[in-house]
Amino acid sequence: MTANKPLNVLFLCTHNSARSIIAEAIMNRLGIGRFKGYSAGSQPSGTVHPYALDLLRQLNYDTASLRSKSWEEFTAPDAPQLDFVFTVCDNAANEVCPVWPGQPMTAHWGLPDPSAVEGKDSERHFAFADTHRMLYQRISIFTNLPLASLDKLSLQRRLEDIGRSTLAPEKAT
Repeated sequence: MTANKPLNVLFLCTHNSARSIIAEAIMNRLGIGRFKGYSAGSQPSGTVHPYALDLLRQLNYDTASLRSKSWEEFTAPDAPQLDFVFTVCDNAANEVCPVWPGQPMTAHWGLPDPSAVEGKDSERHFAFADTHRMLYQRISIFTNLPLASLDKLSLQRRLEDIGRSTLAPEKAT
C-alpha cells in the first residue's frame, strides 16, 4: 500500500443501481486523496435507481459521474489497477468474479437491497437512507484502518470483520 497515490476501491453489486453506487459516492467523499471509489455490476441495469440519486443529492454528494456499468470495464488493460474489491450484495458475492489484475484484496460486505423494499414511499426512502448509513459506517471504519501497519493477513481479517458487523438499523421516526 503506497501513500503517494490513492488506493482504488471497487464496489460490486449485481445491477449496479443502488448499493454499489451509494458506496462509490461515500468512498469518494470519505477517502478523498487516499482512496478512489468505483462501482460496477455483473448484470448492470444501465440506470442508477432514482431514490439512490435523490438521497445522494440531498446529502450533497456529487452525482454527475455516477452511472450503472459492467464489471468488465475494470478488467480492460486501461482500467485502474484495483487495490480492494468489495461485494455489497449476496448475489454478486456468489457469482464467479473476473480475475482482477493485480490481485486486489477482497471481502463481502453484503447489505439488504433497498430497491426491493415495497410499501409506502416513505418506507422505500428510509430503506435507501438506512443503506447509506450502514455503508457510511463500514467505509468510515475502512478508511480509518492503519493500512501501513497491518500485514496482509491482519488486513484481510479486518476487511471481513467490517463486512460481518451488524450495524443495527435506526428506528424510523
